[in-house]
Amino acid sequence: MIEKNYQPADIEARMSVVWEDSLAFKAGRPDRRDAVPFTIVIPPPNVTGSLHMGHALNNTLQDILCRFERMRGRDVLWQPGTDHAGIATQMVVERQLMERQQPGRREMGREKFLERVWQWKAESGDTIINQLKRLGASCDWSRERFTMDEGLSKAVVKVFVELHRDGLIYKDKRLVNWDTKLLTAISDLEVQQTEVKGSLWYLRYPIEGKTFSPEDPTTFIVVATTRPETMLGDTGVAVHPEDERYQKLIGKNVILPLVGRKIKIVADEYSDPEKGSGAVKVTPAHDFNDFEVGNRHGLRRISVLDKEGCLDLLDNEDYLRDLPEGAAQFAEEFNKVDRFAARKRIVERLESFGFVERIEPHTHMVPHGDRSNSVIEPYLTDQWYVDAKTLAKPAIAAVRSGETTFVPKNWEKTYFEWMENIQPWCISRQLWWGHQIPAWYGPDGKVFVAETEEEAISHALGYYVEQEVITVEQGREMALDRNKREGFITRDEDVLDTWFSSALWPFSTLGWPDDTPEVQRYYPTNALVTGFDIIFFWVARMMMMGMHFMKEIPFSTIYIHALVRDEKGAKMSKSKGNVIDPLNLIDEYGADALRFTLAAMAAQGRDIKLATSRVEGYRNFATKLWNASRFAEMNHCAEPDGFEPAKAKETLNRWIAHESAHTTREVTEAIEAYRFNDAAGAIYRFVWNVYCDWYVELAKPVLLGPDSPAKDETRAMVAWARDEILKLLHPFMPFITEELWEVTAKRDGLLALAPWPLKPSEPTPEQLAMLAAAAGPTDPLISPALVLPIFDHADFTDPKAEAEIGWVIDLVTQIRSVRAEMNIAPATLTALVLAGASAETKERAPRWTDVIKRMARLSDISFADRAPDGAVQLLVRGEVAALPLKGVIDVAAERTRLDKEIGKADADIKRAESKLANEKFVANAAEEVVEEEREKREAALARKAKLLEALERLKQAS
Repeated sequence: MIEKNYQPADIEARMSVVWEDSLAFKAGRPDRRDAVPFTIVIPPPNVTGSLHMGHALNNTLQDILCRFERMRGRDVLWQPGTDHAGIATQMVVERQLMERQQPGRREMGREKFLERVWQWKAESGDTIINQLKRLGASCDWSRERFTMDEGLSKAVVKVFVELHRDGLIYKDKRLVNWDTKLLTAISDLEVQQTEVKGSLWYLRYPIEGKTFSPEDPTTFIVVATTRPETMLGDTGVAVHPEDERYQKLIGKNVILPLVGRKIKIVADEYSDPEKGSGAVKVTPAHDFNDFEVGNRHGLRRISVLDKEGCLDLLDNEDYLRDLPEGAAQFAEEFNKVDRFAARKRIVERLESFGFVERIEPHTHMVPHGDRSNSVIEPYLTDQWYVDAKTLAKPAIAAVRSGETTFVPKNWEKTYFEWMENIQPWCISRQLWWGHQIPAWYGPDGKVFVAETEEEAISHALGYYVEQEVITVEQGREMALDRNKREGFITRDEDVLDTWFSSALWPFSTLGWPDDTPEVQRYYPTNALVTGFDIIFFWVARMMMMGMHFMKEIPFSTIYIHALVRDEKGAKMSKSKGNVIDPLNLIDEYGADALRFTLAAMAAQGRDIKLATSRVEGYRNFATKLWNASRFAEMNHCAEPDGFEPAKAKETLNRWIAHESAHTTREVTEAIEAYRFNDAAGAIYRFVWNVYCDWYVELAKPVLLGPDSPAKDETRAMVAWARDEILKLLHPFMPFITEELWEVTAKRDGLLALAPWPLKPSEPTPEQLAMLAAAAGPTDPLISPALVLPIFDHADFTDPKAEAEIGWVIDLVTQIRSVRAEMNIAPATLTALVLAGASAETKERAPRWTDVIKRMARLSDISFADRAPDGAVQLLVRGEVAALPLKGVIDVAAERTRLDKEIGKADADIKRAESKLANEKFVANAAEEVVEEEREKREAALARKAKLLEALERLKQAS
């Protein structure tokens, strides 16, 4: 029996246990042995993470797809797991050590520290997984993986070794994003651009061969910079090749102030004549753009900062080379000075010599580490790189050919722009937590890359025997006695970028590099659901690795969802204080309400403006369904064995079957097209408007009347339609639907495994071939058919029933609308005249007279050849229905009220359009503020249109 009140928390806890105990989400179930697989890999959340709104959206959409396909009979694998999150996890544990006043990482040593991290992971690493379960994620939790578990680590090592062997992984000295606090390279995704109010310094660089004078512009060239401290590493000055001011100086030298080094003036289009002075200093070792300029012109790279962001001059051979006499003293004075302190002191020194022309306030974007919050330094260092350009070619071709498609399609442009301009991928990190790079160095720095240390020592001994560095006998002894080779080779201390291991996720989680049955059956995967911010970092790299190692695309569809913003459209951030915690919403309104809200607002290409009121509204939607189900139960509505809705005789019941079939097609097609909002909208309208507001209401006289065949049929149909609702709604609101299914449907089996109302299309030839290939000799492919017996009613239509019930609904709806527009009190009953009615209307109206009078608040329904004078005329399905309102309303007063409301709407429109016409406002106001004004304008325009329609109707009543 259904409880009186809907209590989400009780239901969710109970249903979670039911699903887990029944292994409902397990892939490879015996009953799905012959089914076509459907695979999704979860974007692995950080093991340090806690469920945020982005996770909630991402996993809700994945779960909708998985539950939908599972009900369609597919063998669904939703592969779960977590990412080891190198920097984040290391920082969590280091912070914990500090708070407990325990020895730090370096005091503990690498081995002990890693033991502590694994201990933390065992104790706290499942937080995010448990929170995903609270959301209702139907992953196969028995297959949960971790990017540093034994199997995935084996895959990582194999990939690194093979790519290195093929020349696609190499070591190089290039610029990286360097975190001077964490002392490691970081990825672009871990860099946040922060607006900073700073200065733009205009510096005079003396031209070689001329006597420098601050008063004589012909003796110097002015460069503008926001970073005067890096000028010590300048190796050139760039001007635009078409800038007439500097044509005669191209190819000449200037003297670097304070340092005295000669540097060349080069022509390069990177310099913008419209910005600053049109001339820029080139510091290849401290700026990513300058690095490329330097490469184009063969300029030296001189790094003048150390890992901690201090000037490194005194023992810096690159800096000291070619310096004039006396410059070394300057190096000693500024050596090991912090970069920001050095900036101030260098500017003071430049000013004292007349090298500063002027200083202007300058607001610009400065990169900061998202975890350390320190200013990120472009730093020249030796790192490991992947030849991404080579790996990108097949991945680009796969999307161009349509093997893999983006939804929405416009994201393909972003993908191509990134991939076609891809740079070498820096994969090494100066951390301890992560996959340690499988590279060992010999005594002379020779690198040996191997899957194991034993293999590396074998290669090293063979090499050094051949080079006669050691004797054959020494090599044999070292091979047999570990103590004798101790220290002979040392392992690279760096670990791999976490994106390296997660790039293998679609196949490493299935057991690759072993040729497992899971790899054969579930790769390639079907769909990837992810955010646009990691198209390059994760999506593109999975494409590259999948194409290279599996020779197949990793997924056929990439669905890119938008951001979840606050209700005003602002991006959520802790600093703004507008972050909405999904767990709080689940506690208050239930997971189903949150899930449905996110799905209903997930329009392709449009960010979600999330308001708590929307979640509350969809909790009310769940309550509506709950109460409707209770009503059905209390009126003994149940579906008898063998009931066939298509054979119903009552017009109302055939109508609900017709509407159910239409909604089933609509929901199915929308989910297949990744139009989650359209699918949610269709099921919402069917539940609230069609089923609850109309069908149940219209059925009440029969249900509450005397026993009869019509009553028996209606009871069965109310129950059948409710069960169809539970099926259609289940992917979106799994908890409440599973609970109601268990309590009311009285059938064996879970709703999660029940058949979807619309049979899917037959497997494609490619799918059949894949199934045949996956079937072993002892496990033959029995049948290509999907295994669930599905009653497919979605082709059922009854235009006659729709015409009759649709007429009743449209008539009542329009009358209610007019009554609301005209401010007619609910207690005031009005007459209705059906003017010039057709034979069909004259025949059907008597059957529904009592219902129409009750629902539309009418005193009488009559027929006439024409509408009476002073009546408001409605056009209902091509026929006139008239409401005589003379004497019912005060026409003059109502006209005055409507005119006043139209005036208010006009004022609102004018106010919004005035702001939107102001270019300064549109350019400077926050994006969400501008969007809010657009919404105000559209709402006012819509309000005015309705008021004008009401005013036009009022004229009829005059």
